[in-house]
Amino acid sequence: MIAAPEIPTDFTLLQESETHFSSDTDFEDIEGKNQKQGKGKTCKKGKKGPAEKGKSGNGGGKPGGPNRMNGHHQQNGVENMMLFEVVKMGKSAMQSVVDDWIESYKHDRDIALLDLINFFIQCSGCKGVVTAEMFRHMQNSEIIRKMTEEFDEDSGDYPLTMAGPQWKKFKSSFCEFIGVLVRQCQYSIIYDEYMMDTVISLLTGLSDSQVRAFRHTSTLAAMKLMTALVNVALNLSINMDNTQRQYEAERNKIIGKRANDRLELLLQKRKELQENQDEIENMMNAIFKGVFVHRYRDAIAEIRAICIEEIGIWMKMYSDAFLNDSYLKYVGWTMHDKQGEVRLKCLTALQGLYYNKELNSKLELFTSRFKDRIVSMTLDKEYDVAVQAIKLLTLVLQSSEEVLTAEDCENVYHLVYSAHRPVAVAAGEFLYKKLFSRRDAEDDGILKRRGRQSPNANLVKTLVFFFLESELHEHAAYLVDSMWDCATDLLKDWECMNSLLLEEPLNGEEPLTDRQESALIEIMLCTIRQAAECHPPVGRGTGKRVLTAKEKKTQLDDRTKITELFAVALPQLLAKYSVDAEKVTNLLQLPQYFDLEIYTTGRLEKHLDALLRQIRDIVEKHTDIDVLEACSKTYHALCNEEFTIFNRVDIARSQLIDELADKFNRLLEDFLQEGEEPDEDDAYQVLSTLKRITAFHNAHDLSRWDLFGCNYKLLKTGIENGDMPEQIVIHALQCTHYVILWQLAKVTESSSTKEDLLRLKKQMRVFCQICQHYLTNVNTAVKEQAFTILCDVLMIFSHQIMTGGRDMLEPLVYTPDSSLQSELLSFILDHVFIDQDDDNNSADGQQDDEASKIEALHKRRNLLAAFCKLIVYTVVEMNTAADIFKQYMKYYNDYGDIIKETMSKTRQIDKIQCAKTLILSLQQLFNEMIQENGYNFDRSSPTFSGIKELARRFALTFGLDQLKTREAIAMLHKDGIEFAFKEPNPQGESHPPLNLAFLDILSEFSSKLLRQDKRTVYVYLEKFMTFQMSLRREDVWLPLMSYRNSLLAGGDDDTMSVISGISSRGSTVRNKKTKPATGKRKVPEAEESSSSDSMWLNREQSMHTPVMMQTPQLTSTIMREPKRLRPDENYMGVYPMQPEHHQPPLDYNTQVTWMLAQRQQEEAARQQQERAAMNYVKLRSNLQHAIRRGTSLMEDDEEPIVEDVMMSSEGRIEDLNEGMDFDTMDIDLPPSKNRRERTELKPDFFDPASIMDESF
Repeated sequence: MIAAPEIPTDFTLLQESETHFSSDTDFEDIEGKNQKQGKGKTCKKGKKGPAEKGKSGNGGGKPGGPNRMNGHHQQNGVENMMLFEVVKMGKSAMQSVVDDWIESYKHDRDIALLDLINFFIQCSGCKGVVTAEMFRHMQNSEIIRKMTEEFDEDSGDYPLTMAGPQWKKFKSSFCEFIGVLVRQCQYSIIYDEYMMDTVISLLTGLSDSQVRAFRHTSTLAAMKLMTALVNVALNLSINMDNTQRQYEAERNKIIGKRANDRLELLLQKRKELQENQDEIENMMNAIFKGVFVHRYRDAIAEIRAICIEEIGIWMKMYSDAFLNDSYLKYVGWTMHDKQGEVRLKCLTALQGLYYNKELNSKLELFTSRFKDRIVSMTLDKEYDVAVQAIKLLTLVLQSSEEVLTAEDCENVYHLVYSAHRPVAVAAGEFLYKKLFSRRDAEDDGILKRRGRQSPNANLVKTLVFFFLESELHEHAAYLVDSMWDCATDLLKDWECMNSLLLEEPLNGEEPLTDRQESALIEIMLCTIRQAAECHPPVGRGTGKRVLTAKEKKTQLDDRTKITELFAVALPQLLAKYSVDAEKVTNLLQLPQYFDLEIYTTGRLEKHLDALLRQIRDIVEKHTDIDVLEACSKTYHALCNEEFTIFNRVDIARSQLIDELADKFNRLLEDFLQEGEEPDEDDAYQVLSTLKRITAFHNAHDLSRWDLFGCNYKLLKTGIENGDMPEQIVIHALQCTHYVILWQLAKVTESSSTKEDLLRLKKQMRVFCQICQHYLTNVNTAVKEQAFTILCDVLMIFSHQIMTGGRDMLEPLVYTPDSSLQSELLSFILDHVFIDQDDDNNSADGQQDDEASKIEALHKRRNLLAAFCKLIVYTVVEMNTAADIFKQYMKYYNDYGDIIKETMSKTRQIDKIQCAKTLILSLQQLFNEMIQENGYNFDRSSPTFSGIKELARRFALTFGLDQLKTREAIAMLHKDGIEFAFKEPNPQGESHPPLNLAFLDILSEFSSKLLRQDKRTVYVYLEKFMTFQMSLRREDVWLPLMSYRNSLLAGGDDDTMSVISGISSRGSTVRNKKTKPATGKRKVPEAEESSSSDSMWLNREQSMHTPVMMQTPQLTSTIMREPKRLRPDENYMGVYPMQPEHHQPPLDYNTQVTWMLAQRQQEEAARQQQERAAMNYVKLRSNLQHAIRRGTSLMEDDEEPIVEDVMMSSEGRIEDLNEGMDFDTMDIDLPPSKNRRERTELKPDFFDPASIMDESF
């Protein structure tokens, strides 16, 4: 179809790229109409080649010459890049800029072309300039290599990737310039076989560069150039068709009226148009096979995305030439791309094609081959891709419903319940198009009918059927939200929904089943809530957004419509479904969305009275908690003092509460009579009344009914007798809790007397004692209720109660004593940290059911979270958390997130105390292991390995900033060392201390010590060691040797972690380079320590390295450290050390004063070492050598990814500094392959494996 043009010899391609423009079967015209004569496009006869034109193209001595470039004078060889600056500024008058360039080209095309070449070079971010001399005498590859050397080594940015306001519009201006250039040149210049050949040659060569900036910029330019040429080709095709029609019309005239000269003109014009079209096709062929075929699978996702985006434009713009399987295959293949950005471009390109129904016939083969892939992309991990995939399937559905199978549609249907709203909305639109958008012919005649006879009636039923079949009955709000944008009229047809519920079915119409009625009521409630609140359900949005004026008006109109309809209908609905708890619960939520003013303005008071009567009847009929709470909330919504109906509702509420309170007191008196055993009927009456009162006390202040006294009697009797029904105790505890909270709210909001505070304090403390008693109840549900309420009360009445200037509440502060804290902790250990199979307390005893297991786990998580909140807010002692922390690994799947967050919060409160708690938890596990296995346990046992792994996890939670945690880590090591040597061996000093193996666990934290702190901790360790211990080499002493070695050899590792992998990077990368380090990376100031004369820990020195005590020479690592640094990156050069007399005074009252004893031990230690110097040195050397061979004893558990990240980050800078040694991901396809091998197309157009085997 298209042959390749000849490329100018002055500006030749790279040798390995010369086969770019070879014949490709994808471009051969099937009918053979436009096939050339077996050769590429050559210069037309009678025309000079580009090389000749380049030498004589000055236009007869037009102004130009070697000292002018771009039409501007050069000064010292520096050229003002006019085109680049104009495009950079984003000037709107792009056409005038192009016209100026065209005028310059007409005067001297070599200089103008040089200007254009330098424009592309500078748009790539290159500082180099192509001179006229280079343009005339150097080949393409040599010029590109020369420009590559001119790149800025300090930065990998270039205009297309730069941030900032001045670069914001650069890409669009750059693309616009290319489009305008081709449009303005389309009638003459692009056919001169010089300008376009030179530009295409340049862009093809640049697109094959190893430099990403060249490759990215030139690919974008080439693709936009191709798009502009496609538009030119389309215009030529239209002109040719018009010319052909004119010719046929003229030729068909009778001979007398036929104008032969006009026929000659039309033939000449058609021939010229055909030649121009052949030229354009050759140019497009060159760009496609020279750039697109290679760059659509480039290593850089942005480049691949550019190619796919543009080919979609070509197929849409010029479908006759490009919309065929030869081009569609590239889009189909690339839908398997690893990057979501590229997959997204594929889908958007296809959407433009499927949107035009006239093109559907050309997409049939592609659709059948790639339909499954598009359907699978609806579950793409990138939400944007999934959204566009669903939208594409919607277009496919509209074009032909037979293409998608029922299974394909079902894969999209369930996405209406997705938590990601754009995905759900797109799926909702697909669902609506599939099931709801079709309208029967007879529906047109009943469009004006309303209610049950409206055309929406069947659609509402369809929606109900779909909701029930999806079996996600608790997610109606998500279904409604998904369809809200596309089916608003249907979802707001509340009159139709109301008619389906209240009116009798028509003749021949099947009535709704009970299940369908429940689903319809739930959907109706969700639509009303969506209309009244104007925001998606929980989990679908980031929060309430500010409504526009139009949205506010719509919201008010909808609320008015809802109120006018359901103020009348709701009492009828409640009367019809009063015995159905599920339906009543949903219907009772409707008044929350009413405009209550309409009750008065619309003269609807009688319907309000009917509503209040129905609610009262429901309260008397039901004991279900959900129903009673819905009634309570409805009263609360109606009892709004801003509206005139308040008095009417308040009276009805007070009458109801009076009756309930009187009935409860009367029943309770009979129930608690001494000497009589209560029967089940009495217990049921008490329980049902207590449920109603508790439900109303949740939302209403019932303080004037004094419910504390009767509940206290009930609970106290239950403690004394122990035979109180569990449900009565549970609701009595809850009701009393509400009493306490309402009393607190009253004393907080108003000026309360001292008597009120004392009464509340007394009631609160008595209630806490009652809850504490019920923690030991035999019934689990009662214990859980008592525990939850007790945690809430302790949290509310902690010292936090005085925050916000409420110092007057100080008498109410309540701190639990140690016995209560112990009971709370015991409850957690007994009821939370249990195996799933041990928890058999579900309501129906069906613990094997998966749903009940999940519910039980959720309940246990809430219990643990309630206790952890007490720890975080220091209501209980922090050391109680040790029993929680030690469960971190064992119950990681169930509670790992809660425990980890508790660690984080406690560390923020007190780092040192948190560290003490962590080491205490490890000590507890160690003691438990000793009690179970004895002191002669196997250190390779799973139990001991589990403790070590827990210690490693604990160490990782300290993070990377060692300065912030140095005191906490030091205290942790101190406590660990003391614990290890706490129990001496009864058999004498020749045997290890009983807890010595704990040092193996403690070594997991050594990597978190700063270098100088490791030496200090080592000195502290030697206080507990005798000379005989240092001589022991048996296996039982390995924990001591391993721990000592982690302190001795850890200095090097510490330096590496603190300076972000300098030594590692230097040994792996810099040794391969000849260029010295640039010294750009800073070393933290805290590492600048070489003083060894005094104490190291001082809290006042937050950013200065504390002064360290002098330590034995054999343990020092600072003397070896400079060898590991780069020549120009030593510590002294970056941060000069301060003289010792400038050190701030030491704070000897700090929490780590345990280190001060070293000063007294220093002299004795030095004398002891000097007496055994030679033997000791030799022994230590042998010992260290032996330990180094046993690498498992000194395993470094620092997170490995940290150094890797630092190395890769530094590597990018170093690679740029090294000139052309760029990251391998920026390198083009392997140079070992020649161009023909890389461009060869597979025989199967739709086989993705044909490109999957090629690396990007």
